[in-house]
Amino acid sequence: MAHLLHLDSSPRGERSHSRRMTREFVEAWKQNHPHDTVTYRDLGRNPVPHVDEAWIAAAYTDPEQHTPDLQEALKVSDRLIDEIIAADILIVGVPMYNFSVPSTFKAYIDQIVRMGRTFAIDPADAEDPYKPLLHGKKMFVITARGGSGFGPGERYGHMNHQDPYLRVVFGFIGITNITFIHVENEEHSSESLAASIAAAQTQLAELAAA
Repeated sequence: MAHLLHLDSSPRGERSHSRRMTREFVEAWKQNHPHDTVTYRDLGRNPVPHVDEAWIAAAYTDPEQHTPDLQEALKVSDRLIDEIIAADILIVGVPMYNFSVPSTFKAYIDQIVRMGRTFAIDPADAEDPYKPLLHGKKMFVITARGGSGFGPGERYGHMNHQDPYLRVVFGFIGITNITFIHVENEEHSSESLAASIAAAQTQLAELAAA
């Protein structure tokens, strides 16, 4: 039995393609894996706070020296990190905003990438002192993009700071088994969008049944 962490980051409601695709994927997953459990967090409609000075002070202070105020500053971060630690599989919906991720999802990342919780620093290792602390997890990322051509070597590949960034930042904390499913062409013809959605749905159905 696996535990899923389902995250949406789009602020849109029913018009959100990433939100629709993650919901359909989780439903299909549950049909194929009925004993698996799910934790859901809606970052688009209920955004987490941005990192502030109190957060930084707390994150870089020995936990044994935390005052009640410093503990409070990390309360949200601790809850989010506990959720991701408990998860075996992450299912994440992330639209492309200005060639990257929404600020709601960036705020989430800043809350969970934290020394001592999701990565460690080994001063004795001069070549690579940063050590990931999360291991053995799978991640499925469903993106939604207005256009297409953002793959390596494609027309707008050099402008894509979405999936390359997510691979780097989640790999930094130890999540390297990442599969991307793209819904593209929202700003183009309805036919090209429909074809992209159909291809994504086929890919998701195959992944859910695996």
